[in-house]
Amino acid sequence: MLPDPLKDVAAAAALEAHDPSAIVDGHKDRDEPTLFIAPDKIVDACRFFRTELQFNRISSITAVDWHPANPRFEVVYHLHSTGANQRIRLKVRVSEEEAEVDSVTGVWRGANWYEREVFDMFGIGFRNHPDLRRILMPVDWEGHPLRKDYPVHGHKYSYQNE
Repeated sequence: MLPDPLKDVAAAAALEAHDPSAIVDGHKDRDEPTLFIAPDKIVDACRFFRTELQFNRISSITAVDWHPANPRFEVVYHLHSTGANQRIRLKVRVSEEEAEVDSVTGVWRGANWYEREVFDMFGIGFRNHPDLRRILMPVDWEGHPLRKDYPVHGHKYSYQNE
């Protein structure tokens, strides 16, 4: 159900009218709307925003680690309608045990590298991603550097073989 502070946000109201079960929670801070989307509805919600509401650009995908809270992670999608000059933030909460959501690369091709970065840095997987592999860290790197339980000074890494 759409929280009261978001009732005046046309894009949020349109998504609620399209699929009321997609919105789990939401808020508005500094006039910036955020919708929490059910994990199994993220692709449908993104497709609706792109095709029906003309949010033609995905500005970024990132994540937040709330360790030790459960669910531990939030995957954050920043959407932009260049024609209407509107922005909206979508978030999906995922537990450490699940740590996987559906890929939105079928909606925006530009999501490809953003999802790979989230996978590399946080260890969150994206189902149906066309090429999910590390993008910033070496292929044989162990761990995910942006997780809060990652060692502060990192792991020792030998560059002797390079």
